[in-house]
Amino acid sequence: MKVLLVGGGGREHALAWKIAQSPELSKLYLAPGGAGLNHLGEKLTFGDGELEAIADFAAENAVDLVVVGPEAPLAAGLGDLLREKKDVACFGPGKAAAQLESSKSFMKEVASAAGAPTAGYGRFETPEPAKAFLRGQTAPYVIKADGLAAGKGVVIAETLEEADVAVDEMLGGKFGEAGAAIVIEEFMRGEEASFFAITDGENILPMIGAQDHKRAYDGDKGPNTGGMGAYSPAPVFTDKVRERTMKEIIEPVVAEMKNRGTPYVGVLYAGLMIEDEAPRLVEFNARFGDPECQILMRRLKSDLLPVLYKAATGDLKGATLDWSEDAAALVVMAAQGYPGAYEKGTEIKGVETANELSGVVVFHAGTKEEDGKLLSNGGRVLNVTATGHDIEEAVARAYAGIAAIDWPDGFYRKDIGWRALERRDAETPA
Repeated sequence: MKVLLVGGGGREHALAWKIAQSPELSKLYLAPGGAGLNHLGEKLTFGDGELEAIADFAAENAVDLVVVGPEAPLAAGLGDLLREKKDVACFGPGKAAAQLESSKSFMKEVASAAGAPTAGYGRFETPEPAKAFLRGQTAPYVIKADGLAAGKGVVIAETLEEADVAVDEMLGGKFGEAGAAIVIEEFMRGEEASFFAITDGENILPMIGAQDHKRAYDGDKGPNTGGMGAYSPAPVFTDKVRERTMKEIIEPVVAEMKNRGTPYVGVLYAGLMIEDEAPRLVEFNARFGDPECQILMRRLKSDLLPVLYKAATGDLKGATLDWSEDAAALVVMAAQGYPGAYEKGTEIKGVETANELSGVVVFHAGTKEEDGKLLSNGGRVLNVTATGHDIEEAVARAYAGIAAIDWPDGFYRKDIGWRALERRDAETPA
């Protein structure tokens, strides 16, 4: 099977790593690929934003399946272009269905129509009514850019003054078009987790849960990021929570999208807030999470490729996936200053040494090769993943991988997995 993988970050490195293991793969194309994954396939000359070039190449080269990693090409309609104009199978939703991620207010509307539990909200395009709405809420206040903001368009304000500033900044252009409208939500209490399910628009194959760390610094402090680490399994995501998430959120939303004439094809990523084993929907993403995808791929025992193809071609019924009982953990190494301003082009050493450690695989999120050197080329730069018999061992191995890498210009959180470890300690008899 010929496969074209769109994207070049850590998520795509993990997908390429897994797809390349499939006996059904005959050729893997990468658009645009990256320093860490180019050895897994053929790097193409165009990037993930060049939709026409991707579609033309796929059609002209008899590509059997296009797997879209990032959200932006999906939101721009790459799935529609491939399926409807080029007759090429695509793992990823069309533009209308991708609004589950690209528009917070659309997601809320669909969730409400489907009866999925989520926070109350209001949508605003001008500051005055937004601020008036805030005064009817209680702290803390959740303000979100309505569109795609690379995981950074969320402010949780402790005071009305902070909330007012966030409203002015977002509607004033801080996030460009993504902030042309904002959504203000009720603050939901509980513990966050991520859950993933693959669907062909009707049939649904549940995957597994994970937990990530959004804040930049230890103790869940600092600004929101795209994710500074992750682990799976997440103890808060019990079998009961999984069952309720499928019945109360995933299944009704997939049915609602089909009823609207815009069936959702691909992986549906539900960000959840869980309290007393009751899940509520925080958000949907229209693709695999980053960094959660990386640890899912580390725990997945099955061949992923045929399942992606079945989903893309409407043939998912009866498909299964097998998962390792081992735990997986990931620590992000980011450039100093991220998620604010940061320097690119700083040298990184020791990645190969880290990859030789037991259970460790390093995925590249933002690197480039130049004159035989590995250089940073993004905010989140490396994803150091590890597996182990339990979370404690997986986390310890991931940090051993970190210790093997020589990159003075990077930083990382030192408390990845703290919730799971704290829960384990609380449940361990004295």
